[in-house]
Amino acid sequence: MTAPVDAPLRTIVTGAANGIGAAIADRLRARGDHVIGLDREDGQDVVITDLADPEARARGAAIAAERLGGVDVLVTVAGIFRQGSIHDSGFDDWRAVWAVNLDAPLDLMRILTPGMVAQGFGRIVTITSVHARQAQPGCLAYDVSKAGLEAATRSAALDLAAHGVLANAVAPGFVRTRMSLLPDGTDETDTDAFRQQYVASGKLPLGRAAMPAEIAPVVDFLSSRDNSYTTGQVVTVDGGLTMTF
Repeated sequence: MTAPVDAPLRTIVTGAANGIGAAIADRLRARGDHVIGLDREDGQDVVITDLADPEARARGAAIAAERLGGVDVLVTVAGIFRQGSIHDSGFDDWRAVWAVNLDAPLDLMRILTPGMVAQGFGRIVTITSVHARQAQPGCLAYDVSKAGLEAATRSAALDLAAHGVLANAVAPGFVRTRMSLLPDGTDETDTDAFRQQYVASGKLPLGRAAMPAEIAPVVDFLSSRDNSYTTGQVVTVDGGLTMTF
């Protein structure tokens, strides 16, 4: 049965050990959720899980659900990036990215939504990217994974709507996380090239990248009981990047 309406929500966050995932986990704990993370790295209340491995993620989800006593909220954040274009990458490169960015969140939805359906309540939030609808050179596998995840989120929202389970996506733009670090350790948003291409040009109207904690409030609402009528949507949090051309 679902937790009483005044009980803490029981929440799983993937990629909770750092970056956007950690910020979201912290935000949801602060509102009173019982949160368990699934991540390859250790962290607060994290079940160490290789999300690219189907058996490992099923095991991690089962352990987390058992510790929580059921699952009300699933937030999928974990993602990886691998450089490559249609000219210089192949199926093995693409599959390595898709296994984490697309297969894992879709599989976790499959694993965890039966419990949500049975209790008549659930909230799913997937973290996609502006790359789901816009492209940059050398980002083929990443772009495909995020576009696929948005489509999967809409499809799941439709399948689950009659059962009290709402599913939405949040699409960040530039965020200062480990994914934005260049090989020399410099954050790409600190480079002259970034400032010229996005800030000086006005293409990024707010003139800076987001911090992970700035993505969390949107997830907070979409994953809450207060969200009773928003499903199948993508909320873009990008400092205005995609409204320019």
